[in-house]
Amino acid sequence: MSPAAPTGRAGRAAPTGPGTVLQYAVEALRGEIVGGELRPGDQVIQEDLADRLGVSVAPIREALRVLEQEGQLTYLPRRGYFVTRLDLDDLRQIYDLRQLLEERAARLALPRIDAEGLERIERAAGECAAAARGAEVAAELEANRRFHFEILAAADQPHLIRLIRLLWDSTGTYRAIYYNSAAEREATVEAHERILAAIRVGDGDRLVAELDAHRGRALEVLGKLLELAPRPPDV
Repeated sequence: MSPAAPTGRAGRAAPTGPGTVLQYAVEALRGEIVGGELRPGDQVIQEDLADRLGVSVAPIREALRVLEQEGQLTYLPRRGYFVTRLDLDDLRQIYDLRQLLEERAARLALPRIDAEGLERIERAAGECAAAARGAEVAAELEANRRFHFEILAAADQPHLIRLIRLLWDSTGTYRAIYYNSAAEREATVEAHERILAAIRVGDGDRLVAELDAHRGRALEVLGKLLELAPRPPDV
């Protein structure tokens, strides 16, 4: 009988292959950031994270570099890694770039969305709505992401989608804060229905307008939260 995979304090069973261990560490760390266990400005201690995940420090170090490249972590010399803290100008810049790239992707995608693709989009929307009703923030975040990327990925433009994913990942922590509001969870469900309606009738202008409105509401709400939140000491 082969020995059981080691587990950390979080109870996760760590995989064994070098590549899979790195991916496991990246996904687990990304999950802690998006799930709010690590918040903007928090320091990430490599040894503590390795202990929690039941892996060595080496893959943790690589995972930190990956998330730094995504913009989710910031490295400060002699101090270590911190969860990236955005200000309102950062957030606006990211959302402006998303608007440009997502409009292009949406217009290219719409003619390519067939019945099977529409079914996947509708399924993601339904799962997002169910998670919203149950106040299951992590599940809604996952379903919401799947909903949007099922639409955009139909453009069949891998480099474009890679850039959009990078922008999404850089604001994952803030998106989790947004979905902690019951009103915004419900607003997302309603926005998804309007986006779906535009897809069903094949109206590109309407689809872009609904995506812009959905994104704009999130930016407005997050902007207010950032303005009202007490700013912690600079890391």
